[in-house]
Amino acid sequence: MLVIGVVLGAAVLHATWNAMAHGAPDRVAGLALFELAAGVIGLVGVLVMGLPPASTWGFVIASALLHLAYLAGLLASYQLGQFSQVYPLARGTSPWVVAVVSIVVLHQKLAVIELLGVLLISAGLIGLVFIGRPGRGQAPALLAAFGTGLMIAAYTVVDGVAVHKMPVATYMGWVFMLQGFAFPLAVIWWRGPRVFNLPRGAVLSGLAGGVVSMAAYGLVLWAQTRGTLAAVAALRETSIIFGAVIGTLFFGERFGPKRALAASVVVAGIILITTG
Repeated sequence: MLVIGVVLGAAVLHATWNAMAHGAPDRVAGLALFELAAGVIGLVGVLVMGLPPASTWGFVIASALLHLAYLAGLLASYQLGQFSQVYPLARGTSPWVVAVVSIVVLHQKLAVIELLGVLLISAGLIGLVFIGRPGRGQAPALLAAFGTGLMIAAYTVVDGVAVHKMPVATYMGWVFMLQGFAFPLAVIWWRGPRVFNLPRGAVLSGLAGGVVSMAAYGLVLWAQTRGTLAAVAALRETSIIFGAVIGTLFFGERFGPKRALAASVVVAGIILITTG
């Protein structure tokens, strides 16, 4: 139950920082500030924890690169589509992909009831996307969100293996330091240093979002050392339910009975995983 509580707490934090990123006046600069804050915290972790085992560098570099690809996809998704639509598709794609990889490639055992829970969560989350009957004009946003979901699944699998080979704090420190400094530098190269000429409130919000993001990520990494990869990945993506509520409350995006039904399917999946 502790692992479930931790992952659900991480889901709340994850939805919060994604909503902060979507609501930033300049989403590119906001996301860069998120990463900069995480990079600084990661640097502190690196100085305290030291080098990872030599055999694990591949995991660190792969995760950092996949996270950068994920951030690029996330940014494209938020630029092209509505938060309550692209966020569920990006996050809903990940659990079933992770489940397939963890069973087929990593040979992790997943109880039938847990597998049903994963599938229910994925179905409910993806259902949130299509409630609004997206048209052809939304295809670029949906493709960007789907690609983002594949990147989430990829770094989830890499992270899930890596945390069993080195201390979580060491892994977090190096991954966040690498991606946290690389992303702002890429933004400066793209948009110039004036991209950060923002109001003080926007800067503080961006830096705070980075702290929230890192906290959510750290909780999930810890949970991956205690539970099956597919179950943890599915539970983490319940952040979409919190994201849908945030979209309704703060962005004026309608929730409605159909979204409530999709959310109920997700809750049913959570119950199955909890009892599995």
